[in-house]
Amino acid sequence: MNFYHCFGHAVGAWPQRTALYAGHRPYATFAALDLRARQLAAGLVRLGLAPGDRVAIMMGNRCEYTEIMLACWAAGLCIVPINAKLHPREFAYVIGNSGARACLTTSSLAESLTEGLCGNALSCRILCCDLPDYARLFAAEPMAVVESDSADCAWLFYTSGTTGRPKGATITHRNLWFMSLGYIADSGPIDTRTHALMVAPQSHAAGLLLVAYLTRGAAAVVPESGGFDPVEMIPLINHFGGARFFAAPTMVKRFVESPEIGALEVPRLDTIVYGGGPMYIADTLRALDTLGPRLWQIYGQGETPCTISYLSREMHAASDHPRFLERLASVGMARTGISLRVVDEDMKPLPVGEVGEIIVRGETVMRGYWENAQASAGALRDGWLRTGDLGFLDVEGMLTLRDRSKDLIISGGSNIYPREVEEVLQSHPGVREVAVIGVPHPEWGEEPVAYVVMHAGHEPAADSLEQVCLENIARFKRPKRYVFVAELPKNNYGKILKTELRTWAAQEGDDRP
Repeated sequence: MNFYHCFGHAVGAWPQRTALYAGHRPYATFAALDLRARQLAAGLVRLGLAPGDRVAIMMGNRCEYTEIMLACWAAGLCIVPINAKLHPREFAYVIGNSGARACLTTSSLAESLTEGLCGNALSCRILCCDLPDYARLFAAEPMAVVESDSADCAWLFYTSGTTGRPKGATITHRNLWFMSLGYIADSGPIDTRTHALMVAPQSHAAGLLLVAYLTRGAAAVVPESGGFDPVEMIPLINHFGGARFFAAPTMVKRFVESPEIGALEVPRLDTIVYGGGPMYIADTLRALDTLGPRLWQIYGQGETPCTISYLSREMHAASDHPRFLERLASVGMARTGISLRVVDEDMKPLPVGEVGEIIVRGETVMRGYWENAQASAGALRDGWLRTGDLGFLDVEGMLTLRDRSKDLIISGGSNIYPREVEEVLQSHPGVREVAVIGVPHPEWGEEPVAYVVMHAGHEPAADSLEQVCLENIARFKRPKRYVFVAELPKNNYGKILKTELRTWAAQEGDDRP
């Protein structure tokens, strides 16, 4: 049951419809996209790639991203999506751990990719989609789609969690089928009048959900810039109509507050699907006031892609509901086909209103972590995925989050894992102890702040700490402030109390004696 067939069904139904646009310009019909994907699949096979091999994709949003994804599945290959903003050491780890035999990228990223791989470059072939070598891959005769097993890995998504090194969530063809079917069932009508704008990274939810749109004959529109820019998006929405796009809450806020919003022909906007972090109620109300009932919230994890719970358009619009504001503060109800519980430390369900760990079960839950049996055993229990997120259920079955993977920081829709940043800072010879927390930020949702205890004889050195981060992790992960303190607050067992640090941060003046 190859996930490619989810797209292939649409090829038979709408062969001459445009499936993919580059800005206003048609890029490929369904039939042409199918042909290009199977030609590219044959070209990848001629390079020596075989079913089951991993292929990394590291690039910004572009039309080639979609045909590469489809080509990999057609050839029975497993995709390893990589955030193009990562540090060379970070994406080198992902490529090395996954054993990716090829990486599709762009010429602008190839140098840093080669730098990150260093001596391992020969084990992973680098192909740039904007250079002639890529075009030559299409000279091969289109191949028949490989009949993959439904349990084969189709999408190997690396998510760090809170324990250091990234882990690869093994997402199977079956997982992706049920993810797409659930999205089609829950998100409202998708048809040939729908146009999905690719403004959030295709390496994440936006790229995965694209196939669900194509399955229903909808078209994808990739802005010429490849990113999120209301100046560019609003003319596209007005032109195409039936427009949908996935966005982090901070992107929704920027869209609504943009000076260009007055030019938007609101009826041409169908839905904004938002997720990846909490939306402040005030921002939600402003978006509803500006756009009308066009918001649809999604809560998911890399381990169960895009699929845990949702807050529908109808729920966003039900202002006469007695618990309207509480609903807006929630992440909604369980998705179709998903079982959802809040449990205590012994995995026993908790009563309504009590905070505990969120666990989920369903056909979208990953097979396990790539070559990491210990982590898999910790995350999967009797078919249930332990999300690590804390929350509670209300009497209506609506889920409200209380914390995201305990100390996980979500800034602008991107996950920042404190342990990862702390380990880098700890490598500085002058640092004795360090703790990183997220503090509220009006635009980004949260920003990382580092509380640092220096060794005796070492002066506070924010510049040198900043340099250590720049040399080892992506820029968006580095702390935005360094607060130097004499001691970190701890409990009787010596554990650092980050709740206390958050209290410090909330008070006026962060400097401590």
